[in-house]
Amino acid sequence: MENLLSVQNLTKRFGPVIANDGVNLEVRKGEIHCLFGENGAGKSTLSSCLYGYYRADSGVIRFKGEVAELNSPADALRLGIGMVHQHFVLVANFTVLENIIVGSADAGMFLTKSKARQKIGELCDACGIKIDLDREIWQLSVGEQQWVEILKALYFGAELLILDEPTAVLTPQQSDQLFRILDGMRRRGLSIILISHKLREVMQSDRVTILRKGKAIATVETSQTTAEAITSLMVGHKVSKHVKDRSVQPSGEVLAVDRACATGDWGEDLLKDVSFNIGRHEILGLAGVAGNGQKELFEALMGVRTLSSGTFSLEGEVIAKPTAREMLDRGVGFVPDDRFLEGLIPEFGTAENLILGWQRARDYCRGPFLDRRKMEDLARRKIEEFKVVTASPELPVERLSGGNAQRVILAREFLHSRGLLLANQPTRGLDVAASEFVYEKILEKRSAGFAVLLASEELDDLLRLCDRIAVIFKGRIMGIVRPEETTLLELGMMMAGDAKDLQRTVQ
Repeated sequence: MENLLSVQNLTKRFGPVIANDGVNLEVRKGEIHCLFGENGAGKSTLSSCLYGYYRADSGVIRFKGEVAELNSPADALRLGIGMVHQHFVLVANFTVLENIIVGSADAGMFLTKSKARQKIGELCDACGIKIDLDREIWQLSVGEQQWVEILKALYFGAELLILDEPTAVLTPQQSDQLFRILDGMRRRGLSIILISHKLREVMQSDRVTILRKGKAIATVETSQTTAEAITSLMVGHKVSKHVKDRSVQPSGEVLAVDRACATGDWGEDLLKDVSFNIGRHEILGLAGVAGNGQKELFEALMGVRTLSSGTFSLEGEVIAKPTAREMLDRGVGFVPDDRFLEGLIPEFGTAENLILGWQRARDYCRGPFLDRRKMEDLARRKIEEFKVVTASPELPVERLSGGNAQRVILAREFLHSRGLLLANQPTRGLDVAASEFVYEKILEKRSAGFAVLLASEELDDLLRLCDRIAVIFKGRIMGIVRPEETTLLELGMMMAGDAKDLQRTVQ
């Protein structure tokens, strides 16, 4: 097959850090080519060089046989390279049509929408996308916003489309639909670079280039390999998938939530009559597309959001008006979904971040001052225990990879929690190896008698780790099921809110 893109010996440095080290990559015309690697392996840097965000320090990029000078995304778009980011770049109060054509040659002083509408309609028909061009972005589902981003790239004439974690916020059904559309695009001759850490998606590509520590280790045909082999190439050794210890059965009740409701700043319902319980030695999974009330539920349980009605109890004691300080003192550990915004102070080192919330405890103070020696001793022990890769305990955590930053949070929360662990998307954005390390630690807490509420968009992981799974949609629990008694299809239907006949709750 003809090569559409050819990258030779591309190197990109950030100070002393080599993000891409002599990378070679070839993308054929009409193929889905996946970039796969650990956090910090150089995937995002490489794609940013291909899209003109960064300029490579050395190496050659050829597009359709010609050397490409990519000094900005505008250069990439002119050549026919488009990119859909993990976090959408859309104007909420613009229509679909307006979002697609903004910035194009058609969006001049005398905009003719009729021609643009016709062209977009033809693109929709060709790709099998159905969407109302006159609806505003805020009225669309997350999946529909994904289509808008893809249509925008195609409208600008993209022949190579770079997709960065395209299914991070989609249901299984929406993910399947996306790949059906991508397959149709591939058949029409469009080339796609897919960045994903989900093995199910990786194996749907035609070829995979594995990156490790900035180098391209290998490029393999997915039809001639396995997910396990690709993962081993990524990390340099075999990665074991952890499962719960079935000999340890849940018992008792640690957390009980009864008809919890919460409203937003504008009076909108965020949580609607949420009820569930978690026992000792139990992991209750929380499945749902991002933005359906998971974050608000965790905030309420941690005392940073007030319930409008309903109650919850801990170890049989009703918590009337909890505060974050009270929940910490009661031994509740909390892993937030945004590690740098809510879980860490980026400018602080590992030592300081390990005692956040406990900086006034006697263990870390000498009189009115922090005991730096004790803090550093603690940091060195936890860095070794949780295998945090950092130059020193004083290095700001903002300079750590996502996986290492997450390990710092886990080390802190596991150190101070005593019976309940709340983990909201603890593996978001992490590679397979880093995710398995997180799950291993969570399973250790389950074995030790903890009750764990684990929210994740990785349904395969919830099915193998959890004792039960609660599905949330628009702030309401659609049902609670046992993994061995359900399927991905059923979970996906409940996540989309169209599974009334499947609603059921198990004790």
